[in-house]
Amino acid sequence: MTNNNERNARPIKLGRISYANSWPVFHHFDPADIPYAMELHSDLPATLNRKLRSGDIDMAAISSYAYGVSSDSYYVLPNLSVSAFGKVQSILLFLKSPLEQAINGKIALTTTSATSVNLLKIIMEKFYGGKPTYEDAEPALEQMLENADAALLIGDHAIRASWTNHGYRVLDLGEVWNVWTGHWMTFALWAVHKDTAHRYPEAVHSIYEGLLRSKAKSYSDMGPIVAKATNQIGGDSGYWERYFACLRHDFGPVQQAGLRLYFRYAKELGLMENEPSLLELPGLPVTDTLTNRR
Repeated sequence: MTNNNERNARPIKLGRISYANSWPVFHHFDPADIPYAMELHSDLPATLNRKLRSGDIDMAAISSYAYGVSSDSYYVLPNLSVSAFGKVQSILLFLKSPLEQAINGKIALTTTSATSVNLLKIIMEKFYGGKPTYEDAEPALEQMLENADAALLIGDHAIRASWTNHGYRVLDLGEVWNVWTGHWMTFALWAVHKDTAHRYPEAVHSIYEGLLRSKAKSYSDMGPIVAKATNQIGGDSGYWERYFACLRHDFGPVQQAGLRLYFRYAKELGLMENEPSLLELPGLPVTDTLTNRR
């Protein structure tokens, strides 16, 4: 047990994904409700991945792939993820060329999330038997497709592009994964540095409990989050109600099984060295009341 001076030696830095898909976990989270010093850092998944790995932040929602390649350094925060059983509506491959050409052609990749990029490689190479070339690009659809057969967009960039009458065929990677495997796909999860968890367990547990309370409140009434998305991103309430209905933010056995399969395929393709374990934060007194619903 740490003493009071050690607990408050420095603020705990929590990373928040800026995309709408994580809002149900963060929307009602207020650092003022946490009785420990903490800071909230909002950024794109790739930036949070990098900051957590370097130790610039202590705990964060990060790409599942980023957890996998650094899992020895982290604990998983239970019952928190961004997952889907089928369509996710914000991990989209836009095809300028026929799929048969794209699987061996050139695909422009968003640089904002490692999980989605490697999911695409699993789909292209393991499911479809292709071997495309990949190039990183800023998330702007038309520019990405100037010299590519297809383009991968995620998050709010993908959502906005899906509203445009561009005439491209669109593949939802969550749906493709589910059709081929029958499993959930977990795109992001919440992780904490083991060192931080060991040095400041009370603060880490308090922040975790605050995230669970925020998630529970969001699921009891998604209206405020739907309104926020409509105001900040666009679209109508019907779209956002359907969007959030496709997502789940639990991380129970069914989500974990899908993620373990993703890790296995990633290892088989040489995208990661090992199949990581999903080691949960120890000593938690709180049981999440949300069940794994479909």
